[in-house]
Amino acid sequence: MLAVTGNNMMTGRRSAKAVMLAGLLLLLGACGVNSLVVEGNYPTPAVRKIPLTLGLYFDEDLRNFLYIEYTETGQEEYRVASGQTHVQLFGSLLPAMFERVVVLDSMDDASDAGVDAVFAPSIEEFQLALPQKTRLDAYEVWVKYNMRLLGPDGAYIADWVLTSYGKTPTENLLSAEGGINDATVSALRDLASNFTLSFSAVPEVRDWLASKQNVVTN
Repeated sequence: MLAVTGNNMMTGRRSAKAVMLAGLLLLLGACGVNSLVVEGNYPTPAVRKIPLTLGLYFDEDLRNFLYIEYTETGQEEYRVASGQTHVQLFGSLLPAMFERVVVLDSMDDASDAGVDAVFAPSIEEFQLALPQKTRLDAYEVWVKYNMRLLGPDGAYIADWVLTSYGKTPTENLLSAEGGINDATVSALRDLASNFTLSFSAVPEVRDWLASKQNVVTN
């Protein structure tokens, strides 16, 4: 039988207090996480439509894309969900570029959807720069994408990398969340501009367009 002395009781109380304090700190840390769902509006480009039907497929990783920014001590600081605003961007951009766009629930649906090809973007890297860490008066966002164009049967057509950048000054911003949101939206608008200008210039895309209907791609 273990004898409990006064010192043992004090040690036990201190241990219990330490456990309670650690739990409280974890709870406060969790409560301190700032969650943000990025929202924005994206203009459609005024370009001549490509007379083809494009399938558009978003995998779960893109639809549910979440970036987590950590503090210097390794605690979660910001959780930035941008998947749905990426879906919104491509959903506005591609119908302005192609005669018809069909959103696919699965790549398996492509062969029966009457599409000429399937566009399946993915996010490879997302970076966020906060002014309190960079000592600059701006929020900055960089995004690296892998753009894939596939045949209705899933066969390779083209695969290329595209990057985008967005920046928002801290002046006139009411919150850090607003700065992160605006910088992310700025990066997506940069993506829309770059994608529109460079799509037909990708060698494999240019060859595919030429093979389909002798589309002129200047």
